[in-house]
Amino acid sequence: MNFDVVVVGAGPNGLMAACELALAGVRPLVVERDLTPRTEQRANGMVGQIVRLLHRRGLLERLTGDPNPPRPAPGFMFAAFPMPFGRLGTDNPVYTVLVPQHRVEEVLAERAVELGVQIRRGVTVTGLDQDASGVTLACADGARITAGWVIGADGGRSAVRKLAGIGFPGVTHDRTVSRNAHVALDDAFRTADGMRVPGYGVIPAFLHTRLERGMVSFAPFPDGRVMVNVSEHADVDEDVPMSFAELADAFTRVVGAPAPFTELRPAGMMRRLTGGNTRLADRYRDGRVFLVGDAAHVHSAIGGNGLNLGLQDAVNLSWKLAGAVHGWAPDGLLDTYEAERRPAGERVTMQTTAQGVLVGPGPEITALRSLVGALLEDESALRRIAGLISGADVVYPGTSRWSPEGVRSDARPVLIDASADGRFARVAAPWADRVPVVAAGGGGVSMLARPDGYVAWEGTEGELVPALTRWFGPA
Repeated sequence: MNFDVVVVGAGPNGLMAACELALAGVRPLVVERDLTPRTEQRANGMVGQIVRLLHRRGLLERLTGDPNPPRPAPGFMFAAFPMPFGRLGTDNPVYTVLVPQHRVEEVLAERAVELGVQIRRGVTVTGLDQDASGVTLACADGARITAGWVIGADGGRSAVRKLAGIGFPGVTHDRTVSRNAHVALDDAFRTADGMRVPGYGVIPAFLHTRLERGMVSFAPFPDGRVMVNVSEHADVDEDVPMSFAELADAFTRVVGAPAPFTELRPAGMMRRLTGGNTRLADRYRDGRVFLVGDAAHVHSAIGGNGLNLGLQDAVNLSWKLAGAVHGWAPDGLLDTYEAERRPAGERVTMQTTAQGVLVGPGPEITALRSLVGALLEDESALRRIAGLISGADVVYPGTSRWSPEGVRSDARPVLIDASADGRFARVAAPWADRVPVVAAGGGGVSMLARPDGYVAWEGTEGELVPALTRWFGPA
C-alpha cells in the first residue's frame, strides 16, 4: 500500500511527526522495529518551548492532568549551577514538566491512533530506494512499503540515516561513567528539599550537585519513584552488568560519605552509560528522506534538552511536508527544515558539551566554575542562559518571535486579525484553504503564526501577501 509519508520509529519524535501530519490532512504510516512500546526509564521530563507547544495542541493536559496553561519555572540548572530564572519575571522563557518519556510516547501513540494513524510494530527497515516520485522501503520480512516521503525518527543508530548515506560526524570519548538507578530511601533520610547524607549534608532534589570527584543528583518523582545518578571519570568493564553495589561504591567515592539509600526490591531501572557521544548529521535531508530527533543529532542528556530539540524538529518538518503532499508548498519550503533546525541542533550540542566540561571533576574545573559562576550572577547572563536552555533564543530567518500564549492551532497556521475593519482577513482570503483567520475584535496585535508557533508576520498590510506567499505558497 502506498502512503503519503512513512515515519520510521515510534519514539516520541516519530509519533509527534505522525500526529502533526495527520492533523494537516496527510496519511502517514509509522513503522517500528520493537514489538512492544518501550517502558524503560529514559528522559525524565521536558524543558523549553515544546512544553508550550504541547499545551497548544491539547496534549499537555493529557500528560499532567492540569488544564491550565504552563507557568515558567522559577529555577533550573545549568552545568550544576542553580539558575534563579524567577528573577526574570514575565520575561522568563523556561518551562518544564516532569513526565517520564514512556508516558510521552504513550500519550502521543494514543493521539496518533485517534487521528487514524497506522502504527506497525515488528518492522525492521533493511533497504531504501528513492526516485523523483517516491521512496520504497525494504523490510526484513520481505515486505516493501512505498511512500511519497520518509521521515527517519529511528534514533542515534538510525537505519534510515545510514541507508540514505548521510554522514554522522562528531566526537566520542570514554572519560565519563554515568550510573542511574531507582533506589529505596527511608524517610529518615528525606528532607523537605532533598536527600540527607550523614557525613556530608543535603543533596538537593532535582538539581545536579557537582563535587571535586564527580557529580550526583537525587530525584523523587511525583509517582513515588526515587532515582539517583552518579557520574565520575572511571574505568569499567562494560561486559559486566551494573549492580547496586557499583552505584553505592561510586556514590561513596564522589560524595565522600556512605550512600544512605538501599537497593530497591523488586529492582527498578538500573543503567550505566559510558563515554560521551556528540554527533550531528551532515545534512537533515537526502531527496525525499528527512531526519528528526536522535537520527539527526545526539548529545549529552545534561540539561534535559533532548525532547525539546527532537519534538520541535518533528513539528517544524511536518507542516512543510504536508504542504508538499497537498501541492501548495512554495519552492524551497522543504529546504528551510534543515536551514532552521540544524543550527538549533548545533546550539544544543554546543551548550551540552560546554556543560559536560563544567561539571567534570578536578581542581582546574573548580577554578573554571568559580569564574563562570561569578559571570552568571549578572542578569544579562541569566537571561541568555534562559534563552539557550529553553530554545526561546532561536529565531528563524523570516520570523520574528514565538507567538504569545492564547494563539492556539491544530497544526495549521493562523492569521490573527486585530484590525477594526477586518482588512487583514480580506487580504488573506485567497489562502483560506490553508490559513484560517481568527478575528480579534479590533484589539491587540495582528499576526500570522506558523503551525510551529513562530510569528511569520506582524507588520503592515502590504507585507502580509509576501509573508503568506513565502510560507504557504501562491494564492
